[in-house]
Amino acid sequence: MELELRGITKAFPGVLANDNVSLTAHSGQVLALIGENGAGKSTLMNILSGIYRPDSGEIIIDGVDQKFHDPGAAIKAGIGMVHQHFMLVDVFTVAENVVLGIEPTIAGSILNTKEADKEVREISEKYGLAVDPKAKIENLPVGIQQRVEIIKVLLRGAKVLVFDEPTAVLTPQEVIEFFGIVAELKSRGATIIFITHKLKEAIAIADHITVLRAGKVVGHADPKTATQEELASMMVGRDIDLTVKKTPAKPGESVLTMESVTMTDDLGRDLLDNINLEVRAGEIVGIAGIQGNGQTELVEAITGLLPLAKGTIKLKNLDITSSNPRQIHKDGVAHIPEDRNHMGMIGSFTIAENLVLDSYYAKPYSKGIQMQRAAIDETARELVAAYDVRPPHIENNGGALSGGNAQKMIVAREFSRDVPLVVCAQPTRGIDVGSIEYIHEQIVKKRDEGIAILVVSTELDEIFALSDRILVMFDGKIVASLIASETNPTEVGLYMAGQNA
Repeated sequence: MELELRGITKAFPGVLANDNVSLTAHSGQVLALIGENGAGKSTLMNILSGIYRPDSGEIIIDGVDQKFHDPGAAIKAGIGMVHQHFMLVDVFTVAENVVLGIEPTIAGSILNTKEADKEVREISEKYGLAVDPKAKIENLPVGIQQRVEIIKVLLRGAKVLVFDEPTAVLTPQEVIEFFGIVAELKSRGATIIFITHKLKEAIAIADHITVLRAGKVVGHADPKTATQEELASMMVGRDIDLTVKKTPAKPGESVLTMESVTMTDDLGRDLLDNINLEVRAGEIVGIAGIQGNGQTELVEAITGLLPLAKGTIKLKNLDITSSNPRQIHKDGVAHIPEDRNHMGMIGSFTIAENLVLDSYYAKPYSKGIQMQRAAIDETARELVAAYDVRPPHIENNGGALSGGNAQKMIVAREFSRDVPLVVCAQPTRGIDVGSIEYIHEQIVKKRDEGIAILVVSTELDEIFALSDRILVMFDGKIVASLIASETNPTEVGLYMAGQNA
């Protein structure tokens, strides 16, 4: 199926999301669509999938102008979207999820489970998507769940498949398997649009690359000759250095120590299982793992957000096991949370207010119960300039910032404090390459100042770029402790999948 978008324009109040965008995707090929956060990729794909209507422009499929008034019309025309966050019901089986909304029935109202299982098996075998139709979604690894999403769109007749950040939650081994699936889909004539911020993967999988910046198509590239640096420069409009420059670490005294730390949920199931770790001054320890294997709980244990079932946590010689978050903050733990919008900032507060969000009650920002606005604004102006937060208007609301600038605001707040330990959870999730470059530089700078750094990231490239030591988590346990320079992504990926655990 040949797809052409001609002159697509879409505006929202105050924002021109897509500005006369044109692109072409061919049958049996992969078009990689790359761009910064906010470049217009998601809006464009929402138009293609019938969620939004364009203000102007045309969607041409096999030479025919299409008008999608809703997602159902796009599906009927052969458009299938596989979202980054899977749209699956955990307690349903694979087959139940796949046929949801188009269920084969007996007597008009009873689900024909045999027919549903048969439909799943037929597509699985045809496209090499090995999945058990009777398996519960909640019991499947994310790589298999992604296959279920692909089967869903194929069953509905999709000929154009849009993958939105499809490798974001996959291990290196699952990425290889996914690339094999894409190759099979290509060989059967599927038209594939691959949205990603991972430039290495775009080069590896695409037949053609289109770059968006500020809502416009700013360039095209041939993956056979393009480099990651060239693509990054096209995306942000300036030269980008994708290599994290750092000298060998010089670890000092122990700063963070966790001994036999166990955390349970309300049903008594282990969320953290006998965690033992150490982070020393002047080193970066990276926590690798697929999301949902205890990394979030590990950070919440360190920062006092959730109680332990047993074990101890020490900051230098101070026992902080039972301390509350404010006390731990006072004692010297800086925290960049994994969810910046819900835990790192308050969107309706100004940038100045967000920059003192965890210290507003202390001098010089507060005198008794009265906020000292002059002191708050002075600090805010200094941090906005030092950490390149744009636009640098401290009276603007934090929620008006782009993802990268919001993250730089949070980094500025946490890194400007004189503390022995910084906990960075997903420090560059969902932000553009320019902001990633800057934040990585700041993390290494802090390490070189003698600060202990704990980095939790699902991005394996980020873990390897920053870490001096790598700990791998699987099922709430630390299953490997490795020297970063002495291991490789394949070995770490096997531990992440539990195969070496």
